Formats: sequence, C-alpha cells, structure tokens
Amino acid sequence: MKISVLGIGLMGKPLAKRLLEADHSVIVYNRTISKALPLEPLGAKVAQTPLEAIQGSEVLILMLTDANAIREVILSPETADNLQNRTIIQMGTIAPDESRNIQKAVEKQGGQYLEAPVLGSIPQAKEGTLLVMVGAKTSQFEEYKPILKQFGSQPQHIGEVGTASALKLALNQLIAALTSGFALSLGLIERQGVDIDKFMGILRESALYAPTFDKKLDRMQQRNFENPNFPTKHLLKDVNLFLNQAEENGLNTEVLQGVRRIIQQTIELGLSDQDYSALFSAINTEK
Repeated sequence: MKISVLGIGLMGKPLAKRLLEADHSVIVYNRTISKALPLEPLGAKVAQTPLEAIQGSEVLILMLTDANAIREVILSPETADNLQNRTIIQMGTIAPDESRNIQKAVEKQGGQYLEAPVLGSIPQAKEGTLLVMVGAKTSQFEEYKPILKQFGSQPQHIGEVGTASALKLALNQLIAALTSGFALSLGLIERQGVDIDKFMGILRESALYAPTFDKKLDRMQQRNFENPNFPTKHLLKDVNLFLNQAEENGLNTEVLQGVRRIIQQTIELGLSDQDYSALFSAINTEK
C-alpha cells in the first residue's frame, strides 16, 4: 500500500520512519522541504507539492498543525479534485466540529476520512507505543487498523468522527491542568525551603500523583526547557480549542482560562518553542 505522510514535524517524522521500517512505500511532504529530506536516505520519496503526495498514494496520513493547514494542503483548488478513492487519516489535534467538516468535504470529493489523534510524544512515536484513538466507521477502523498498529499496538475505536477529537482535547486539557498545578506546588515548595525529595516522596505515595510530575520535575528544577517533545505554543493552541468547545457545550471554564493566561505569559517570556513545562517560569518567576 502506498502511503503519504503530510507534515514532517516533531511527530510526523517518527511516524513516517515507523512506516518505512514496516516496508511500506512512503511519500513524505512538508511545507519546509528541508525537514523531509532526512527521510530520503531511509527510502522515502520526498514530494515537492501536496498534489504530488496525494497523486502518488492511496492513503494520506496527516500530522499537520491545525484545521486551517489541513484545508490548505488537501482541500485547496489544486488538490481537492484529487481525493477520489483516497483515504485520509487525520492524526493531529483539531476540534470535533472541524474534523466533521473536513470529513464532509473529503467525502464530497469521493474520498474517505478517519480521525486518529494520538496521546504520547516523540519517544512513544519512535517506539510505536502511542495511544491511538480512532473516530471512524467500524469497517474503516478494521480496514486500517494494521497501519495504525505501526504507531500504537492497540488502537482504540472511540466512535464516529468527532468523538476521538473530543477525547484528545479532553486529555490535552489535563496536560495543561496537571502541569500548571504541579508547577504551582513546586514553586511554593522551593520558596518555603521544603526538601523537594521529601515532597516528591510523599506525593508519589499519594492518590494525587501523576507520572508526568516526575517527567517534568528536572526540567522545572533546572529551568531547562530545550528540545521539547511538545512545545508551549502547541499547548496554547489545544487549550484554546478545548475552551471553545467546552463553552459551546455550556461548561464552566474559569479554571482553564486562568491556565491559558499562564501559558500566554510563558510565550511572552520568549518560551513559545520550548517544552510546555516552561510554564513553570511564568508561575515561579526568577528573583
């Protein structure tokens, strides 16, 4: 099966590598072509345009920034007419309604559409241990499960298109909430001179503990947010998506609005492209 991966960024690159390692014929496309070139020696064909990637494959895997980027790449006047008999597997984080609208546009052009957002970051993408959540018809899920299993051993069928996108937003909201809550507690511990090892020891034994706390502890202590698995700017994008969806559904979002302000302040500190744990710098400013 010929597969194109469109969007060779932090996650798209390891996904393409997984497919190449499984002996799939892979075409890769990225708006900045230089980011795709390292995959060429591994056997990938580098497309110069989205149209080339679409025409050369049966399945298009999208790991693009947002819904606007998706529309620009596959639903432009140059590309939309070429989606007939193609299957789109959308793996980025977008809003449920955005996903449903893209599905309608793809199907109107004679293609089919699945959403398969993932939980995990670069290490899990490289290892093939991502948590893959699929919004699709049951028949589509079964047909494309072998491809999705290259990224995570147990893809889960959540429901129809839109349900997996909603679940992904709910999980990413927890990333923001847990990380900001931990950063605030750690900031108080530091300023009050409490032994951090004792704090963490008690926390790990409690029902309050989440593994992400240990993953981000050293970064926060060292204030080293380089080489991100998930940049701050992407977290802000996802929080905004969640807020819009939650407000449409009549939920009280005041807590998350406060977290968003913290993330915005982090970006104002020049940490947009750093790991999202950099929000510690906005919560616990250096004296």
